[in-house]
Amino acid sequence: MKISLFKKFIQLQQTLLIRFGIVMLIYSFMRIAFFVANYNLFQETTLAGFFVMLLGGLKFDLSALLFINALYIISQTLPFRFRYKLVYQKITTIFFIATNAFFIAINSADIIYYRFILKRTTLSVIENFENETNLSSLFFRFIFIDYWYVTLLFIGLVYLMIWLFNKTTVSNPGNQKPWVYYPTQLAAMLLLLYFSVIGIRGGFTGTTRPITLNNAGRYVERPKEMAIVLNTPFSIFKTLNKQTFSRVSFFNEHELKTIYSPIHTPASSKPFKNKNVVVFILESFGKEYFGAYNKELDNGNYKGYTPFLDSLINHSLSFKYSYANGWKSIDGIPSVISSLPSLKGSFVLSNYSTNNTSSLAFELKKKDYHTAFFHGAPNGSMGFLAYATVNGFDEYYGKTEYNNDDDYDGIWGIWDEEFFQFMGNTLSTFKEPFLSTIFSVSSHHPYIVPQKHIDRFPKGNLKMHQVIGYTDFALKKFFEKAAKTDWYKNTLFVFTADHQSKSQFKEYNTSLGNHAVPIILFDPTGELHGISSKVAQQIDIVPTVLSYLNYDQPYFAFGNNLLSDSTNHFAIAYNGTYYTMAMDSYFLQFDGVKPLGFYNFKKDILLTKNLANKNLPEMDSVIKVTKAFIQQYNNRMIDNKISLPDE
Repeated sequence: MKISLFKKFIQLQQTLLIRFGIVMLIYSFMRIAFFVANYNLFQETTLAGFFVMLLGGLKFDLSALLFINALYIISQTLPFRFRYKLVYQKITTIFFIATNAFFIAINSADIIYYRFILKRTTLSVIENFENETNLSSLFFRFIFIDYWYVTLLFIGLVYLMIWLFNKTTVSNPGNQKPWVYYPTQLAAMLLLLYFSVIGIRGGFTGTTRPITLNNAGRYVERPKEMAIVLNTPFSIFKTLNKQTFSRVSFFNEHELKTIYSPIHTPASSKPFKNKNVVVFILESFGKEYFGAYNKELDNGNYKGYTPFLDSLINHSLSFKYSYANGWKSIDGIPSVISSLPSLKGSFVLSNYSTNNTSSLAFELKKKDYHTAFFHGAPNGSMGFLAYATVNGFDEYYGKTEYNNDDDYDGIWGIWDEEFFQFMGNTLSTFKEPFLSTIFSVSSHHPYIVPQKHIDRFPKGNLKMHQVIGYTDFALKKFFEKAAKTDWYKNTLFVFTADHQSKSQFKEYNTSLGNHAVPIILFDPTGELHGISSKVAQQIDIVPTVLSYLNYDQPYFAFGNNLLSDSTNHFAIAYNGTYYTMAMDSYFLQFDGVKPLGFYNFKKDILLTKNLANKNLPEMDSVIKVTKAFIQQYNNRMIDNKISLPDE
């Protein structure tokens, strides 16, 4: 009995899917081999945990293999009859096998190479070999002498792929009439290409960015386990066209440590304070919106749009000169949580995002803190769930956990007022001490507030002003309720923003002013107070909080303790083509070799008088610290040394 044309058409698509499934299966085999070969480095990983990673890894394998086989998929879905010719199929088969064999070889190599660099190979790792003169001899020794068993594994996997491939055949749909054949084949091709793009991106939803290395953190309990979830081709593809760091040596190691070091060794003899810590990261809350910091603006008539936070500042420690270390939300998260600035691109999107990191959560878990991250957006949005998971947070509360779409703003997430209340109620169920971090959502484009508050907040001169007022109001409601709880007076509250936003005043439109964000530490006991003139930055939050709690263990943080007077206080950022550094009263623009600008920003707030050609000794001091920071940052990123060894 003849097979119907429809069944033949389905059979053709099944052949393509089966062949794709073969290479997916091969990659799962390699993930198991990777784990077994490096088990001594993953001894804390349970079998159940590995199974989760194995399943999570399918998403990254799918993305990489769709990209690798994009041309083959197109070749097998072109709506023309020549694709059934024997010669055409032989040519595309050779292309399929050769292409996949090449990337299987790359993925297999990391089974061994991982133990030397403790991360999946990325483009930056490959670039480290550019100046090697003995690559051929090293390669020969690697595959034939030292690690011959990996070579055998590679040969076996390629043989398995070819054997299984040859078990499949492409069926010709027969003599379909052109008006049936071409439209249906074109529709099938477009449909397959659509789903391929979705697979490469990593999801359907509007909140899904193209998946990155950092998204592997969603499936692991420890940063190093991201290497199990990932595969090497994906890691290389995702670091193409990403800026990488060059190793620098401005100073020898002894000089470097005396100028600047990210290794903190507290010597506190005071007892540790088992205080709860709640960190608010407020979306786009530029410092310009605060009346308390800007009394001189608008001829002394400026009131700002944050009446509640302004009142809180009167009972808090805050900083007149405080800055973000990046430009975007995904820059702010690692800066605040891990004391890790994003220089030359966002850390979570960089070649180095799978490096082992430190964090406030990791450190406080050593003191038996319960840790939780709150973000009212759909779970997975912005990659926050993955970053929180891999940086020590026990629990994540998002739109899914809130579980009431009646309070969904329809765009970004749950309205701040309701979600802050949800967080407060949830905190009351936690065992103390706890660390909680919340990232707000409502102070964002398209600048709307709930209908019930439509005329409640000043519209101001920017659309942003109304939603700033709304989130400030949501904070007020949170604190009115929190103040009645048992845990309130035993809590340190920290406020900052992810980045600065739209500005109406020229003072906040300079290359320094456009990084200005609040940093506020509030203890209901009144122990912290005043507006400090120290230069502060987001990455200072971790060491400052740990110092306030009398933390007594060594830890890694690129920031400095703002409660100490015995260190340089500065704020560093990267403006796309040059570094910026604010320190003492001066602001430096530095291209990595020479100064481009040098200003006394406290006297010259609009940065109109460039002092770079004045040969001031103060400029030499700022350049020295800037170079030391760059050397520590670049070299430690390259060497995967941005945490202490046991973290």
